[in-house]
Amino acid sequence: MIAIIDYDAGNLKSVEKALKYLGQESIITRNAREILEADKVILPGVGAFGRAMEQLKQYDLDKVIHQAVEQNKPLLGICLGLQLLFEGSQENGGAEGLGILRGEIVRIPDKPGLKIPHIGWNSLYLQNQGRLFQGLSQGEFVYFVHSYYLKARDEHIVKACTDYGVQIHASVEQGNIFACQFHPEKSSSVGLRILKNFAEAGEE
Repeated sequence: MIAIIDYDAGNLKSVEKALKYLGQESIITRNAREILEADKVILPGVGAFGRAMEQLKQYDLDKVIHQAVEQNKPLLGICLGLQLLFEGSQENGGAEGLGILRGEIVRIPDKPGLKIPHIGWNSLYLQNQGRLFQGLSQGEFVYFVHSYYLKARDEHIVKACTDYGVQIHASVEQGNIFACQFHPEKSSSVGLRILKNFAEAGEE
């Protein structure tokens, strides 16, 4: 069973639908017991960083996520879910994140010809043998929607990068924590393979 955390940040049904297509049982929930009893956890999300942290705290889900990590439960952050796992974001004047991983979320710099938010398909440069990308090749395209991006402190946890006027850390893994800035559930067969790899990830 995969628990999809519901904290009113959207993008839940598309994740649930993709998992169902893969034959994976999932539940959309904000119930602490259901999350902690699940085999794996997904933290999705779209929207503003500060507001999302407020909503996680409102439902005490920040504590539940930390408990899941302490239990070494495989956890996948998607889009805003990736950003929330880190120390903080520049968005809305600055906001503190969950602090599970080290790094900060910064705004994509303005450059001629580049639209912000970054919406669309970009290719990935794979590195450091990410388990989410087993069976995939360099240059695979995935779907992004974001105005802010991750600068991880430790390059070794970065498993995929993309370029949008600046190098973007597009996916990270540390132990049983996985995260993608892009949306695997909206990334066609490549995204489905990434979700399948997460669903099959064993505990270390």
